[in-house]
Amino acid sequence: MTDSPKAWTEEEWRQRLSPMQYHVLREAGTERPGSGELLAEERGGTYTCGGCGAELFSADTKFDAGCGWPSFFEARPGAVEYFSDFKLGYERKEVRCANCGSHLGHIFPDAPQTPTGMRYCMNSAALGFVPSES
Repeated sequence: MTDSPKAWTEEEWRQRLSPMQYHVLREAGTERPGSGELLAEERGGTYTCGGCGAELFSADTKFDAGCGWPSFFEARPGAVEYFSDFKLGYERKEVRCANCGSHLGHIFPDAPQTPTGMRYCMNSAALGFVPSES
């Protein structure tokens, strides 16, 4: 196996990920709302890509959007990439990990209660979490 996530084959991804992680990260799937392990996570720390471990979000940017998925108002600079998604018949902005290209979720401009007005609606299965030391 190569060390660069962008060079991993789909078979290598299947070996590294659980079936749900593979479905979300590599097939752009979505977990059921309210079912993700990280939805209720409230500790300080860093949210990472569940595929490659790249740092994506600070826990300081997480908020309860009431949508059933972990939500953040800001990604770390350069951590994510955006793509147009028309799967539902209208345009949404898909969010992918800039390090490995894996699907994380979508971003919506519907969070006026946040400093950025944005809601990064992420799948728990697409994320890892590293708690702060303190």
